[in-house]
Amino acid sequence: MINNWIFGNPEWFGLLLLLPLIWWLRSRGGSEVLIIPSSAEWHKPSWMKQTRLPVALIYMAIVFCVLALARPQKVEEKVEVKQEGYDIVLAIDLSPSMLAEDFQKGGVRLNRLNAVRPIIQKFIRERKGDRIGLVVFGGRAYTMAPLTFDRNWLKKQADRLETDLVEQGTAIGDGLALALSRLELSRRDDSAERIGAFAVLLTDGAQTIGALKPEDSAKVAKDMGIPVYTIGVGTQGVVPFPAFDPNSGQRIGTERRRFPLDEKTLKMIAKETGGQYFRARDTNATERAFAAIDKSQKIEFEKQTRLKKQEHYYWFAVPGAILALMSLLTFTSISLISNHTRRAINGI
Repeated sequence: MINNWIFGNPEWFGLLLLLPLIWWLRSRGGSEVLIIPSSAEWHKPSWMKQTRLPVALIYMAIVFCVLALARPQKVEEKVEVKQEGYDIVLAIDLSPSMLAEDFQKGGVRLNRLNAVRPIIQKFIRERKGDRIGLVVFGGRAYTMAPLTFDRNWLKKQADRLETDLVEQGTAIGDGLALALSRLELSRRDDSAERIGAFAVLLTDGAQTIGALKPEDSAKVAKDMGIPVYTIGVGTQGVVPFPAFDPNSGQRIGTERRRFPLDEKTLKMIAKETGGQYFRARDTNATERAFAAIDKSQKIEFEKQTRLKKQEHYYWFAVPGAILALMSLLTFTSISLISNHTRRAINGI
């Protein structure tokens, strides 16, 4: 291989060894050497004295044809990653309590949603090979993004996460049930080989509304064999919360409010389904939670190298055919002129 070029059938180069032999036999003026029809005429003195162009052309044509038969190929190495991974649905609580400002980063106070958003985006970005979907819930549950490989689109959807996208309330059971339904649908899709599925449930409260209880959704997840990793966000007790003007909706200050977190239920869901529960009281704890989930449900992809070969025999086959045709035409033309001249001389 030279600079990614190889020959598919290099054995044809053996024919080139015959060219010196043909040249030597012709130079001795012995037996006729048949290269192409009527080529025996080439060794005649009358022909040789006039021109060697047809012989040179046919030799060049033979060289080009041999190169074509040897099949020059350009080789491109491609590394393929076996497309297998997990199906993951993130069920994210968007109830108003996610506006509580009990997180800090770099000395700046953040509400819970703004604190976890970049962590969610990082998790999505680094889960290469996995299909990820987003489900959001408040008083009701909605699919924000179905399972997809499109990381850019998922990032845009994560950027849109706001508490006013859903009705007020905390329907944890409904949010988890919708996430499970998206994973159930993925089992009917054969577009990529999946080795498993799991859900991540992120909430900062307790069930206040909804058609399904968290316990019921946990039982469904257990029956489906889908682990659910639960993350309880925020600190317990009284926390700072933005105060809004009821008429204009503008923020007018900060008040202190208490938002209970049902850790018992979240731990139960994780235990029953084979997942884990994480307590995320600050940004660092939230990052560690997602890092632990990433580590526990991670696979190493098998890289396979494949050689892609492009045939380029036509680069030599076409010129070889043209040279052979030129040789034949040149020989025919000179023969006609020679015969015409001979007849003219004999007629004098």
